[in-house]
Amino acid sequence: MRDLGLLQVLPPLFWVAAGLLTLGFCLALTDRRTHSAWLTGYVLALIALLHATPTLLYPTLRYSWAWKHLAVIDAMIRHGGEVPYADKFSVYNDWPGFFQLHALFLQTTGLDSSVGYASWTPPFANALLLAPLLLLYRSVTRDRRLVWGAVWIFYSCSWVGQDYFAPQSFAFLLFMTVIALLFRQLPAPVAAAASSAAAASKAAAAPDAASDALPRPDPRRRTGWPPGLLAAVVVIVAAIVVSHPLTPLMLISALAMLSLPRRTRRLAVPVLIAAAVLTAAWDATVARSYISVNISNLIDSLTEPDKNVSSGLAALGNAAPGQILLSWVDRGLSAAVAVLALAGLLVRRWTRRTGLPLLAAAPLPLLAVNAYGGEMLFRAYLFALPAAAFLVAALVLPPGDRRHAPRTLAVYPLLLAMFGALVFGYYGKEALNQYTLKEVAAARYVIEHAPPGSTFVTLTEDVPDLDLDYEKHHRVQLAYQETDELRELVRDPLEGVEGFVFGATEKNPAYIVLSRAQDMNLFVTGALPADLPERIQSVLSDAPGFTKVYDNGDAIVYRYVTPPPD
Repeated sequence: MRDLGLLQVLPPLFWVAAGLLTLGFCLALTDRRTHSAWLTGYVLALIALLHATPTLLYPTLRYSWAWKHLAVIDAMIRHGGEVPYADKFSVYNDWPGFFQLHALFLQTTGLDSSVGYASWTPPFANALLLAPLLLLYRSVTRDRRLVWGAVWIFYSCSWVGQDYFAPQSFAFLLFMTVIALLFRQLPAPVAAAASSAAAASKAAAAPDAASDALPRPDPRRRTGWPPGLLAAVVVIVAAIVVSHPLTPLMLISALAMLSLPRRTRRLAVPVLIAAAVLTAAWDATVARSYISVNISNLIDSLTEPDKNVSSGLAALGNAAPGQILLSWVDRGLSAAVAVLALAGLLVRRWTRRTGLPLLAAAPLPLLAVNAYGGEMLFRAYLFALPAAAFLVAALVLPPGDRRHAPRTLAVYPLLLAMFGALVFGYYGKEALNQYTLKEVAAARYVIEHAPPGSTFVTLTEDVPDLDLDYEKHHRVQLAYQETDELRELVRDPLEGVEGFVFGATEKNPAYIVLSRAQDMNLFVTGALPADLPERIQSVLSDAPGFTKVYDNGDAIVYRYVTPPPD
């Protein structure tokens, strides 16, 4: 794989499968006799095609951050909870819910590590997400075509890649569960009146007028929260609060938006109060150490909304050509979803009364007030997508339209285009997200031989399992240092590296790890010159104090101890 990731190596049969799967789904959607089990099967097949393919292809866990999370779980088990001397990893002590849950699972089952099942998180998490999506969409319409069309569009446009083994995927699933349960309690579902005979006759004369009609209230739907269900929702909210710093804020923003209309206010306000109180209490106590250190940055970001929004748009000047193409495809797909959702809101006027437009707009305030490390734009898109997908489906698959087969088949090219754009964003960085067993072996060698207090130097973060025992070692990632230090590294690799390891002793040596995935990261992203790893390897081979201690073809490890003065 090179700068287009998996796109460069997938066989033609993969694309044939995607085309046939999408066509089959459209054909199944046109036939009223198709059982919902078949539609479920099509969606699960789409999830498997997209998200199980890398898992089946790769020999080990993908994504560097997934490996970090394995290290956090291991450290919390070893320390019985909070990990001391965690340095940059201390943020995980402040939001430990996800990690403590997996630690409990490992201790209960007797497994040594989460690495085996963590590889299957993307397909598993997406499959679990199907339940709240269906619950949400069925709460606002009775039209089966619209429900399943929205589900398919969601999965065909979810390119952000926050479904790996991480607190975000766990918290997003809980977020969607809370929102779906809230919508399920609404007193009257909003749906196209085509489900009734009277509305069907009205649709013959004015199809879109039928789409504006509201159904009669469903007497089976409550007007408030049953006490037991409300208690369960508060527990889910608490799980979100203790697991991830951003998702509670997204939930509060969504609930605040849903508290505006009278129709949803009675349901949204109790959960909003619970979410706000729990978040404030957690941030003021357990997460206080992180909040107090970063409060000034949080306040400063409030005055720079333009920078917060634009921070997610990467500068592409030094990236590989394929990455520039991928970035523009990602932006194009995101823009297309936004435009089509807005068009659905304007054209299908009944959607304005569903609450989904408010849910789609809920991430926008957070997008303006914080950059979240340059990722807020992507996270805002992710949290807005479930509602936006429904609005897009309402535009292209309108309820009350009697031309089911022609219109559904006409949507086929659009769904196929969405799938094609999705795989650009989702598969485009796989050259650096995938690791070989040799790279894992190199990291294990360093961990096993490095005494506590050692320094690990890498070019990027792309070394799997090197964060194991992170509280015992110091980690330096050269590509993310200050500009002056980067210039020195590029000008003179030896002096640049020595600046971070000078003073290393036999008791506390330094280990410099060069590997295939790091080389690929520099080539793909352009963070540093692509030839820098080769230059570093050349100068370290003969430099005093540096000793090559490991080389397996995919990774090289140098050990450094400061030589005695002449």
